[in-house]
Amino acid sequence: MPDSLPKIGIVTVSDRASSGQYEDRGGPAIQDYLTEVLSCPWQPIAKVIPDEASLLKETLTLLADDHRCCLIITTGGTGPARRDITPDITEQVCEKRMPGFGELMRKVSLEKVPTAILSRQTAGIRGGSLIINLPGQPKAIAECLDAVFPAIPYCIDLLEGPYLTTNLERIEAFRPQKK
Repeated sequence: MPDSLPKIGIVTVSDRASSGQYEDRGGPAIQDYLTEVLSCPWQPIAKVIPDEASLLKETLTLLADDHRCCLIITTGGTGPARRDITPDITEQVCEKRMPGFGELMRKVSLEKVPTAILSRQTAGIRGGSLIINLPGQPKAIAECLDAVFPAIPYCIDLLEGPYLTTNLERIEAFRPQKK
């Protein structure tokens, strides 16, 4: 694929999926969602890694700084369990926090399941990359992305990233009207 395509990092954070104990369903669910929602060409860079702080930090930094992904979406590791470290590491690597993403995703998830209050999803900015943490369940991934995706292309515009367009039959990106 040409280097000029917008790059989007997709990171599954799971001890069991990374060791082959079970199939990664979160990463493919994100890729399928983006394929359905984005109308512009883009290049996925997918990783499946264990819940290891140093490896997650290295992966997010590599995707943001070296690969220059405009968007990095993680799945897994957002709960209260001891090895759930994704939001903590995301906050460490980001220069700016974007708490509205996590707040809206939890609100939408709470309408479906009361245990959504246990989720620590967050988002932040590292350089020109927007990093968003999602839960691990494919159904929850789509619900959360449906809630926040209208704001993502404009956020990337503000970071001086590529102009992402959406399939208007599926979801409309919000961009303020120019006067």
